[in-house]
Amino acid sequence: MSTTPVTPAAPGTPGVPQRPRTRPPRRPRRLGPGDRLFLTVAIGIPLAALLFFVWLPALASLGLSFTTWDGIDLADIHWIGLDNYQQIFTNYPPFWPAVRHNVIWLLFTALLPTPFGIFLAYQLDRKIRFTRIYQTAIFLPMVLSLAVVGFIWEIIYNPDTGLLNGLLSAAGSSHHIDWLGNADLNLWAVLVASGWRHTGYIMILYLAGLKGFDPALKEAAALDGANGRQTFLRVVFPAMKPVNIIILVVTVMESLRAFDIVYVLGGGVGSKPGMELLSLLITDNIIGESSHIGYGSALAVVLLLVSLAAIGTFLVQTFRKEDR
Repeated sequence: MSTTPVTPAAPGTPGVPQRPRTRPPRRPRRLGPGDRLFLTVAIGIPLAALLFFVWLPALASLGLSFTTWDGIDLADIHWIGLDNYQQIFTNYPPFWPAVRHNVIWLLFTALLPTPFGIFLAYQLDRKIRFTRIYQTAIFLPMVLSLAVVGFIWEIIYNPDTGLLNGLLSAAGSSHHIDWLGNADLNLWAVLVASGWRHTGYIMILYLAGLKGFDPALKEAAALDGANGRQTFLRVVFPAMKPVNIIILVVTVMESLRAFDIVYVLGGGVGSKPGMELLSLLITDNIIGESSHIGYGSALAVVLLLVSLAAIGTFLVQTFRKEDR
């Protein structure tokens, strides 16, 4: 039996799949003089600013921490080795109270304002009525600087005409409390003022992360019978891990570098009893009446190491869990 050869259909015939046309590879576009200038400016200026305003002062503080200097004449810089650190740890009375207060500040901020801000963000993300008004009201303190927040709370804490003592008087109490003058109360008074501002900051950060969260996961958890608390703890919170890390870093840094609000409520440079912080000790030694640049630089290095240890430990543990 003879077979008739089949002629292949021509391209473009209906019902015949088209072969994709291959395009010749594009040659990489070379940067022109204008592109190079733009990249140089866009990358070079921020990099130079970072080196000049961040890394150079940090390295200078590290070097000056091993010296003694009054901050006037460079010829008066004298190398003394580890004497500044030895004096700080053994013969500087405000140091250990300042460390204790910084730890209290960190624990207070991490255990009260931060969870409360997360709670508010989760509630406001449920699209309740007037949610925009609530967000604005809670975030409003964050718009203000810490110095302005300090002035506001200084009026509230005023022992004679302050709001708190006024409320106590209206409640029948004849005893006026010096909230900022009492060494047993002033740190907690400042923490309340700082937490008022910090809560709004955390709320906005977490609310921004919740806007990108997949609502299908919440619906799946609801179908499995999970209530709101279980859904948040077992579904939402683990899925928000990148935001949680950012919030932790922000909380640690805000706690350890607290200065503005304590400076205002404490009455300027010079640590008021009960309000000693490492940041205040650094400022007092560097720009105080008796300038001790080397001593203040050593305190700054200690604060830097504490910050890096707190953040680095958490990040290492987090990344190890991810590798497992």
